Amino acid sequence: MSVAVVTSVAGCATASGPAPGAVGTESAPTAAPLAAEVLPGPDDPRPRTLAEYEAQRVAWGSCDGFATDGTALDTALQCGRVLVPLDHDDPAGPLASLALSRSPATGPVIGSMLVNPGGPGASGLSTATVARGTPVAERLDVVGFDPRGIGASVPAVRCDTAAEFDAERADDDVDTSPAGIAETESENRDYAQRCADRNDPVLLAHMSSEDVARDMDVIRAALGDRALTYLGFSYGTRLGYTYAELFPDRVRAMVLDGALDPAANVSEETVAQAAGFQTVFDAFARDCATRADCPLGTTPADAVTRFRALVDPLVGAPVPAGNDRALSYDDAITGVQQALYTEQLWEPLRRGLTELASGRGTVLLALADLYDGRLPDGSYTNSNDAFTAVRCVDDPRLTDRAENGAVDREFRAAAPFLDDGRGTGEAPLDSCAFWPVPTRADPGPLQITGLPPTVVVSTTADPATPYEAGVALADQLGAALVTFEGDRHTASFDGVACVDDAVTDYLVDLTVPPAGLRCP
Repeated sequence: MSVAVVTSVAGCATASGPAPGAVGTESAPTAAPLAAEVLPGPDDPRPRTLAEYEAQRVAWGSCDGFATDGTALDTALQCGRVLVPLDHDDPAGPLASLALSRSPATGPVIGSMLVNPGGPGASGLSTATVARGTPVAERLDVVGFDPRGIGASVPAVRCDTAAEFDAERADDDVDTSPAGIAETESENRDYAQRCADRNDPVLLAHMSSEDVARDMDVIRAALGDRALTYLGFSYGTRLGYTYAELFPDRVRAMVLDGALDPAANVSEETVAQAAGFQTVFDAFARDCATRADCPLGTTPADAVTRFRALVDPLVGAPVPAGNDRALSYDDAITGVQQALYTEQLWEPLRRGLTELASGRGTVLLALADLYDGRLPDGSYTNSNDAFTAVRCVDDPRLTDRAENGAVDREFRAAAPFLDDGRGTGEAPLDSCAFWPVPTRADPGPLQITGLPPTVVVSTTADPATPYEAGVALADQLGAALVTFEGDRHTASFDGVACVDDAVTDYLVDLTVPPAGLRCP
């Protein structure tokens, strides 16, 4: 992939995840094995109208078999399913089964709170524990969910086999000559075709945030809530503000943390994110320079040069990474970006870069596996395929070659640590340019009436969702803005008392944070 599309627009990072395993082999992606158990057969009763979908009630039970990301769900969680139509305008047509998790309130219950971690493409089942130990978890049933096409929801989007994904990760795609661009575009076109061949076209056409927001309203009804209480992180903020547009009178409370700007130009958003990652890389380099064993040296101003000296030799020459695997250039960049989402991963990043200096890549490959959803047995979650499927229907397609080249130039300038020095002013079109279903993008500022007070949390040096996007979203929603002065991706329920107290008081008692609240 070209440097301008290395990063996701929004993500969800954790401090721990799957370790690298053996390369998996399979002939083609297959539907989730639960499909026969969770989707009604042709003779089974099923909802035929939106009213019937909304009349469902969740049958909560064990979470055995629900986890898809290689980690066990908390044993205190309960899991269940809700059916939704793939096309809400055709409720009698094909349907999907959404996976839900619940952390029951420990005190007097005032309702449920739906949570989404972002991605798009990330499983949301484990996020039901996000507010544990707070008054939010005492008064609200906290509910996570896997959006349509994602994780344990059925059907799930699958485009590549594990072997195909491993091969893509090993392909550096740094050549921006005409021949190199043509080769990369051919690969992107082939990927889009595999997605078309291996998935229901109705599912691909209805992976948008609007579809998920309508699903969220079915979930709200199935939970028995008159109005929605929602906490959305990262790309989950888009689900939140889309729901607010569609159903402003059905919102009780909404916290959007790590915001996207509904009015942002996608090209400008990509460059702004690059600048965000550079800001956090610089912060990492300053922290690293205080340590005698820093692989980037003790002079932060030299960190980019030293970093490039470590990673550039990987182009076409991967290094051993254990278990008969190797660290490619693409994997190294992905692993570094994964670590920049949270300070909890800065120590592994230092170790990974130190290890790379000695010619090995085990730690960086583990970080890249965490980002890419590679499990210990060599299989993958469907997070990357789902990410692409959502973005290709949510966003305008970038098909203008002059604009695409300009974005690549601006990306490199905004994030020198990601610039491999091979830019030519041109760049390949990404997979969305060849996507098999139309985009449903309708960018522009929000215009909502009748929405109750909401809250936006924005971090001053967020690597993935720039602070200014949160300011813009708060302005469009008329929301209270909580500013966290830090360099991480999202802040709510992450140990910052000032943020947590403000968010908790709002979610439980609907007490809106004071204007201009800033949390150091």
